[in-house]
Amino acid sequence: MLTSWVRKIHLSQLVIVLATSIILFVVLSVSVPGFLSVGNLLTLVQNVGVLGILGMGMAVVVIGRGIDVSIVATAAVVPALILQLSLEGYPVWIAIVIGILVAGLFGLLNGLLIAFADVPALFVTLASGLFLAGLGQWKLFDLVTVEWSPALNSLQWIGRGSVLGVPMPAIMLALMSLLIGAFLNLTETGLFIRAIGVNSATAKATGLRVRKLVVLQYIVSALIGAFGGFVLAASIGGAPTRIFDSTLVYDVILVIVLGGTSLIGGRGGATNVVAGTLLVGTLLNSMTILNLSFSAQNLIKGVVLLLTIIIDSVVNKRNEETAQHGDI
Repeated sequence: MLTSWVRKIHLSQLVIVLATSIILFVVLSVSVPGFLSVGNLLTLVQNVGVLGILGMGMAVVVIGRGIDVSIVATAAVVPALILQLSLEGYPVWIAIVIGILVAGLFGLLNGLLIAFADVPALFVTLASGLFLAGLGQWKLFDLVTVEWSPALNSLQWIGRGSVLGVPMPAIMLALMSLLIGAFLNLTETGLFIRAIGVNSATAKATGLRVRKLVVLQYIVSALIGAFGGFVLAASIGGAPTRIFDSTLVYDVILVIVLGGTSLIGGRGGATNVVAGTLLVGTLLNSMTILNLSFSAQNLIKGVVLLLTIIIDSVVNKRNEETAQHGDI
């Protein structure tokens, strides 16, 4: 009975978020000059695609009762490293392999510290993200934005062009959502991650290798973050290393909680991320086109995020076990 009621709550939130996105889009189309322009819509879709991909990586971790605020650092540094190596004359496949290895090792380090050293996920990923971004800006890159390498032109389609009129970042988001949805709902590993999010103590008692699964979550998150950053680099023709200094990580968290992925773990999925991405992407685009100041945008996003977290805490009651969120 209780489980059925909780599911209805989440379904209602999903429907409400989707409906709100549609209503907001229609209102902006009618009331804001230039909102329906081709240039603005392309910008909207590009930003929504990258934001949603990063949201997918964050969702895997949050569903497994964690958080990864270093995902934006991965999205900034790894693609820039691939571009930098390619510009320096390294073969494309070597540059890509090195980038994948860096992302994987970074996620592995996060996971090991969280799962085996018992350091809270928020502190680990905050520190590791600062380290990776600082290393990139200090030693790895000469420019704030690493330009696109001509040697990578065969991969530029990932972020540019369209299929049947749909821009590639949106297609990449759709493919990623299908992949993550299948992983979380159809694979044994994904279902085990959900089980950890629901109740990690019970998961341990039933014999699940909780610590190894936690490590896997952060590796997956880092790899998805790197992919999202590469899509961004391909779409704009360069890798902006300063995105770590932006509020992008808060936008990703906003996508997660607005879409209905519970911060206590175990609930949510790819569909929730897509719904949250549509709403947040439209909101961010509208504030930009209305020429709101950066401070005003941050104020609005902060209020929305705070209210959403409060609603999540009311709908998804913490108990003694869930209060230990992040302390796996």
